[in-house]
Amino acid sequence: MFARIALVHLGALALSVCVAVTSAPAAAQEVRLIAPGASEDLQDRLRAAALLLRDLDEGTTRTGADVVAAARADYARLIGVLYEDGYFAPVIAIRLDGRDAAGISPFDPPGRVQTVEIEIETGAPFRLGEARIGPLAPDTDLPEGFRPGEPASTPLLRDTTAAALTAWRAQGNAFADVGEQSIRADNRAAVLDVAIRVDPGPVISFGQLLPEGQERMRTARILEIAGLPVGEVYSPEALARAEERLRETGVFSAVALQLRDPQARDVSDVAAVLDEAPLRRLGFGAELSSDEGIQLSAYWLHRNLFGGAERLRFDAVVSGISSDTDGIDAELTARFDRPATFTPDTDLGLELGVAALKEPLYQLDSVTLEAGLTHRLTDRITLRGALGLERARFSSPLGTSTITRLTLPLGATYDGRDDPLDARAGLYGDVALTPFLTPGDGGGARLTFDGRAYRAFGEGATRLAGRLQLGALTGGTVADIPPDEFFYSGGSGTVRGQPYQTLGALQGGIASGGRSFAGLSGEIRHDVGETNFGVVGFADIGAISADSWGGGDSDWHAGAGLGLRYATPFGPIRLDLATPVTGTNAGREAYLYIGIGQAF
Repeated sequence: MFARIALVHLGALALSVCVAVTSAPAAAQEVRLIAPGASEDLQDRLRAAALLLRDLDEGTTRTGADVVAAARADYARLIGVLYEDGYFAPVIAIRLDGRDAAGISPFDPPGRVQTVEIEIETGAPFRLGEARIGPLAPDTDLPEGFRPGEPASTPLLRDTTAAALTAWRAQGNAFADVGEQSIRADNRAAVLDVAIRVDPGPVISFGQLLPEGQERMRTARILEIAGLPVGEVYSPEALARAEERLRETGVFSAVALQLRDPQARDVSDVAAVLDEAPLRRLGFGAELSSDEGIQLSAYWLHRNLFGGAERLRFDAVVSGISSDTDGIDAELTARFDRPATFTPDTDLGLELGVAALKEPLYQLDSVTLEAGLTHRLTDRITLRGALGLERARFSSPLGTSTITRLTLPLGATYDGRDDPLDARAGLYGDVALTPFLTPGDGGGARLTFDGRAYRAFGEGATRLAGRLQLGALTGGTVADIPPDEFFYSGGSGTVRGQPYQTLGALQGGIASGGRSFAGLSGEIRHDVGETNFGVVGFADIGAISADSWGGGDSDWHAGAGLGLRYATPFGPIRLDLATPVTGTNAGREAYLYIGIGQAF
């Protein structure tokens, strides 16, 4: 005979305990897990939780003492998984070579264990009998399942408690906590009675922010950037936003803000525990397409130039290497950013850019200087505005010109994606308007829109991604507008499968870029099983018009293809193979695109 571990009375079940479940393959010994009547999903999670079923590293073995220790730990781990599904009266037997593991002393373990049997009787799933929690703050949104007669589980109890505490903390009761809890199990009736008393605690106001751990960062600037609303009633959102502002500077590798005095009755200071990141960073990148050639990029970054989170960054990009285009493009940019200028959510940026472009339809050498502000209006909406000065010399079939002009770049971005590196759901939109003035020749404006939408199906392995691009250029003459302001289509950023910038328009009867552009792209993305690989099917279409709003001479083209993705921590590695769908070369040519990140 062997003893069996049975749960006959829960007593006080600690709501804060969460048993981690980690997937793992079978161990080296012969191990069997039997759970009659349990669902396949529950059995999978039980196997994943059992230490006895975990693989050993190559070349290592599990001693008898190891097996006994793992078995004793597995009782609690398996019970935790069963509680998650509402089985509060399980019976678990773990036998090691026929002996009950609970009866084996860890001080006198067997030398070896050949067979392990784990037998689980789940019992009946429990339902809630009494279901009470309070007092509750106004507008508390409890889970719908927390009521008599509904299935009971530890996630439901945790979620219910968290909802009650979150509602109180949103009212300013920063130290709201569970006062008392009574959780009783009637095993015969499979009923769980739950009564939880919440202690709201006092309403707390923010005291001073007290940074610690910084070395080069000035305390005054930490306070400015965090923007903690000192003297105002505590808000979890305000505390999280202050922490996020500090993290967004890039100066710190770790940031943690928490109320300093849990015994406070009205005001509590906030401790900011900081760990500074290395001052400098160097990065490199590369992309390849069969029509645009190789693009190499590099940057050098100083995170904390003057001790106030000022950022200095130099970027260099060389593209068109070994391409079918007319030459190599080179761009160099130097940018200085200062966070928390005027308001905690407003950043100042100064940028100097130099470019030498040799494109199929034009050549351009330019120097630009720009000063602007970026303001984060909400978690998802960012506004920007700048004043710029540009000096450019360009030549194209339309002629050669040298101009100096003033620009006023304005823009807004909405980012509701779940993951900017590899979105599976949400929306993204960016609109940019750049009025420009060329002394003596008048002015105009360039308007662009980039909208993206993502939707996942089932468990998220299959997603749809769509993109709409629009552009319009008004005012000015072909002699005073740099050629890169006109619109072109073809290549990885517009229509894959069509040669780079091959679609333009006629200006004065001469081939050049268009004054308006419309592009539409669609992708079906699918993850391949449990691997890091994914496959993509895509189609792109683009249209260019000679006039600003789609009028005048216009033309369009399209491309389609298949792609492969490999997921990495810094975004998916992208490989796309595309072919033209329209034109004389439809289906006869193929273009390869390799880069980091999704196409959009």
